[in-house]
Amino acid sequence: MDSTSVFLTLVILLVSVYVTWVYLSNRGLPPSPAVSLPVVGHLLAMNPKDPRSQMQKWREKLGDIFSSIEKKQWQIIFRNPFSLRLGPTVVIVLNGYDVIKEAFVKRGDDFSDRPFSYFDWAGDCHGLGIIMSSGPNWKQQRSVSLSILRDMGMGRNVLAGTIQEEVAQYLTRLSELDETQDVRLLTNISVANVICSVLVGQRFDYDDPTFKRVIELINYNLSAAAGVGPTLLSMYPILHYLPGDIFNTDIILKNIKEIGELFVHYFKDLKGRKEYSETNMDSFIANYVFEKNKQDKSGQATYLDEKNLAKVIEDLLVAGVETTSTTINWFLLYIQHYPQVQKKIFVEINTEIGTERTPTMQDRSKLKYLNAAIMETQRIGNITPMGLPHMCSRDTSFRGFRIPKGANIIGNMTSIFFDKTIWGEDVDTFRPERFIDEMGNLRHLEEFIPFSLGRRACLGEALAKMELFLYLSSMCQRFQCLAPNPDAPPKITDVMGVTRKPGPFQVKVVDRRL
Repeated sequence: MDSTSVFLTLVILLVSVYVTWVYLSNRGLPPSPAVSLPVVGHLLAMNPKDPRSQMQKWREKLGDIFSSIEKKQWQIIFRNPFSLRLGPTVVIVLNGYDVIKEAFVKRGDDFSDRPFSYFDWAGDCHGLGIIMSSGPNWKQQRSVSLSILRDMGMGRNVLAGTIQEEVAQYLTRLSELDETQDVRLLTNISVANVICSVLVGQRFDYDDPTFKRVIELINYNLSAAAGVGPTLLSMYPILHYLPGDIFNTDIILKNIKEIGELFVHYFKDLKGRKEYSETNMDSFIANYVFEKNKQDKSGQATYLDEKNLAKVIEDLLVAGVETTSTTINWFLLYIQHYPQVQKKIFVEINTEIGTERTPTMQDRSKLKYLNAAIMETQRIGNITPMGLPHMCSRDTSFRGFRIPKGANIIGNMTSIFFDKTIWGEDVDTFRPERFIDEMGNLRHLEEFIPFSLGRRACLGEALAKMELFLYLSSMCQRFQCLAPNPDAPPKITDVMGVTRKPGPFQVKVVDRRL
């Protein structure tokens, strides 16, 4: 047999083995929307710049396969999950509220773990903290953290006062700016001060170079950490040891280290050691150390330690900065396109509480239209379109499909927030009225889940709701936020990363008092 024949025989053998492996490994999984390639799976078929549209197209493609089936059956199939492969990892994408609720709430034991995180692993904090940890460690970190946050006033008036003080600083700074500005970073910094008041017991000046640097590093990492390079490294962490920085991730790791040096470890040592006193519990850090010491003294087995504390500080800081400030920035962008919404908000504020005093949480029930506008911003802003990935903890089945242990589980929030059967045909339109019923009261729809649901729902939901109301009610009471050019509002663009942020835009801030 000549060399050509040997080569062809090997190729045919390898292809046969691969096809057989693909068939056997995919048997019983949800349907796949594209051909899975060796090594990379579906990675090259994905659109990292617009995953929302990509997932919607794949849903439609899979739905078309069953378009000849009667409508009722087709809708059931259309809402079933589909599967992808990212390298060796099976990814199950869940679509529709009923499916996602079933997985994350009713089947929480199966689908509440977190998958491997390359940056946590490379940063020597894999499995630590709250966001990306699993199992007993996650349960204790979340439970203790939630208890501390509640004791410190999350969801109560004591913390509302802290937020109002920060809002006053924010409004003052807005009034001092030129009328037309890009205020996204300022908003990030201001909202970050709220969580910092809880974490370390103090706020920072908006021009503090160190604090500003920390926020800029967080913003960069959140924008860059969901790219193709990080995805490949999460699929095949052994690639981390290749020479050079071919995946352009060294800067993210350096940023994480710098955030640790400038903020996380600095304040962990300051508030947890140097200034620590059981008579001064004004920071989350001090409360965590107090709880750790208490459990150590009692001889209880505990996961509370300094490594976990550092990661919890980082998790709460990043989460506390990102979601609320991004929602506020989306609000500022959308009301430039819908000035009638802003007008209705101000009329409501002026009618219900006037302009002589600052809005408080006691006013929340009065400002129904403002609440509806906030909710509509969360819906259409869709800042976590794919949520954070869950992981299947054991071999199981779901809606008739096989789900292997270790599969990543994605809850496609876009499939809920842009479902026309829930929100109406105009899902791409900013319309707060969809959250108001015929009697003028707020509609509290079960499908409205901007903070996700189940065991992995956002830890800081109560804090975020307070922040959004107090920031936006006070801002709309004092300022008109207008398009710099009324005839051409800034384009609605997004920047996809770990979250979906609005692209660069300017807003004209006009003080109503002048």
